[in-house]
Amino acid sequence: MIRSCLSALALVALSGGAISAQSLSEGAEVTDQQTRPDSFTALSKRLMPAVVNITTSKVIANDLPMFEDGEPLSEFNPFFGRDPEGFSQEGALGSGFVISADGLIVTNDHVITGADEINAIFSDGRTLRAELIGTDEATDIAVLKVEQEEPFPYVEWADSESAQVGDWVMAIGNPFGFGGSVSVGIVSARNRDINSGNYDNYIQTDAAINSGNSGGPLFNLNGEVLGVNTAIITPTGGSVGLGFSIPSNLASQISEQLIEFGEARRGWFGVNIQNADRDLAQAYGLEEGTGVILTRITADGPASKADFEIGDLILTFDGRPVADERALSRIVADTEIGKLVDVELVRDGRKRTVTFELGELSSNDDDGEEETIETDSTLTDNPLGVDFVELTETDRRRYGIPGDINGVLVRSVSPRGPSFGKLRKGDVVMEMAFETVETPEDALLAMDSATERDGQPLLLRIYRRSGTLFQAIDIEVRG
Repeated sequence: MIRSCLSALALVALSGGAISAQSLSEGAEVTDQQTRPDSFTALSKRLMPAVVNITTSKVIANDLPMFEDGEPLSEFNPFFGRDPEGFSQEGALGSGFVISADGLIVTNDHVITGADEINAIFSDGRTLRAELIGTDEATDIAVLKVEQEEPFPYVEWADSESAQVGDWVMAIGNPFGFGGSVSVGIVSARNRDINSGNYDNYIQTDAAINSGNSGGPLFNLNGEVLGVNTAIITPTGGSVGLGFSIPSNLASQISEQLIEFGEARRGWFGVNIQNADRDLAQAYGLEEGTGVILTRITADGPASKADFEIGDLILTFDGRPVADERALSRIVADTEIGKLVDVELVRDGRKRTVTFELGELSSNDDDGEEETIETDSTLTDNPLGVDFVELTETDRRRYGIPGDINGVLVRSVSPRGPSFGKLRKGDVVMEMAFETVETPEDALLAMDSATERDGQPLLLRIYRRSGTLFQAIDIEVRG
């Protein structure tokens, strides 16, 4: 079970040392991140003044009846948040850290979502009202602002790309309301995808992270913020050594955008994509499965204004290798809006480079798919194991196929053929090996030609449920 590190327990206030107006990450001797120090005492003491406990409250309508004065249970009205006006307060706890001398604080979006009042409690017990500067739900980052006459002590960001598995890390936060709690561990893994969103790229750590640690810092041994603690996987509700932090490079970038614009700004390519597995890559003449294939180009989107085509296999974007869909989503989101970007791709078996101007993302849509299993028939006795029929107007109405989509309709797929699990009833095969097919005879000729190629999969362009995709299918070579 994945849980955010957010606590709804009562707060325990802390006492701490004096506040100084300086970066607490500066001036320290650079430390070998893979050598455990004799003690974490000095590091903890130095960083504690920049870490805060976040408390929030929200006024909600209360339809629970009040216990009348004099009734035995009336003394429990405050405990349940009941008041005579029909409203009650709901609160939550989290963590945060100061990133500037003028009082900017980073925390998690889910810590402060829906709050009417936000307070930051410092290690010396001071409580300051916090103003929300900006929040980004997609990456779970929020920035707050507190005010005082003196400059605040603050911490600086680390370069999360330089972190290695096995590096020592330290978390400071407010687990279960016990503010100022310190735990240590190592970087257990990097680039973790826990299926929480499009931009998952977490640092995994075994440092104890619990409810209430959300938004708190994960420090390296130099006292720099390596990550923002945000989630745990737990069957018990407490830490089992599977904690996840937003990498500092992503968190700092989003924080800067929230401070400057009040919202996150992300690059927009304007395409739909699918991963290129090994079979697909081989159909494009590549040895290994890597990159992504363009399955749709958004009308009036950035890509539509450049020389991109459906079926292009993208290898690099702005000089960075594209391993899969998730990698491209992160790269595009990180790239400067308005930048002229070079995209290296494969088309018709040849590499080429397309340059376009990156746009700004405003919305995102995803469509689900469901699997259909078809029975075998003698009509599927061909190299693909598929029964193809001509596309009729009745078929268009039945499967919602637009008038500008042409090809052959998949009527059934043999469960013993090579297309099982890749094609399904209702698919329209538009191209085979980059050649259009309009009749079942065209499809059979393309299959026969494909069997003459030594071990190369047959690449199909398919229309399915309002979008196109590509499949590479190994077919039997006839003797």
